[in-house]
Amino acid sequence: MTDTGLDGAAASLPQDAVPPLPRLAIFSDFDGTLVDIAPTPDTISVPSDMAAMLETVSRDLDGAFAIISGRPIHDLDRHLDNVPLAAAGSHGAERRLADGSSIGIPDEVSAEAREIAARLEQFVARHQGLLLEVKPAAVALHYRQAPQLQGESLAAMRTVLEAITGFSIVEGKMVVEARPRDVSKGLAIAAFMQEAPFRGRTPVFFGDDVTDEDGFRAVQELGGVGIKVGPGETVARLRIEDVPSARNVIRKLGEDAARKAA
Repeated sequence: MTDTGLDGAAASLPQDAVPPLPRLAIFSDFDGTLVDIAPTPDTISVPSDMAAMLETVSRDLDGAFAIISGRPIHDLDRHLDNVPLAAAGSHGAERRLADGSSIGIPDEVSAEAREIAARLEQFVARHQGLLLEVKPAAVALHYRQAPQLQGESLAAMRTVLEAITGFSIVEGKMVVEARPRDVSKGLAIAAFMQEAPFRGRTPVFFGDDVTDEDGFRAVQELGGVGIKVGPGETVARLRIEDVPSARNVIRKLGEDAARKAA
């Protein structure tokens, strides 16, 4: 992570003068943060030990760990051995709480997502290299295989959303996505922070993309820290180099919490 000078200052103080670290609630994006971004959503490479590692981190934090992703929760589960971690999927349109209960997606939202996808199908069919990803509460138009179509993809999505006003556009890494106007990763994190076991803890959010910026703002407004993974402008207060580094820091924060509790 970018050196803030805090570590060196703490090391120079007598051990009994260094205040204890706060009890943390850790939130993490998935693609680009826990796993490297792949050419298509289904071709990501998930380390064989990652599901077990995240389950251990969650246990070390007494359940105060959650994945905050644009992917649907069922898709996260598919890649994480069905470990029932707390999670917000589809940018926060659906949530699984730490106790295992769920907050689902209204039927009308799913119906509007399907309508958006249907209106984009002809555009995608006319342009080689585009990928249309239909989620329960969002629609992603990927142009990673055809970067020259960025502008046309954005224009096509804007045209469709002129008729479906309950959704807004969010741009990410080589993707333009439609999501419900009243959801965001920041709102999902804020909701978790009102609930046990997150309530009363200091939030930390790891993310890499433009879609994570409202999450960084949310945790920092609550007295926590946003940690940007990789390059790019950001409101996050800290930065970390890459995906393996992010996984390692998350693992170590869990281990630190377990040692404090012992």
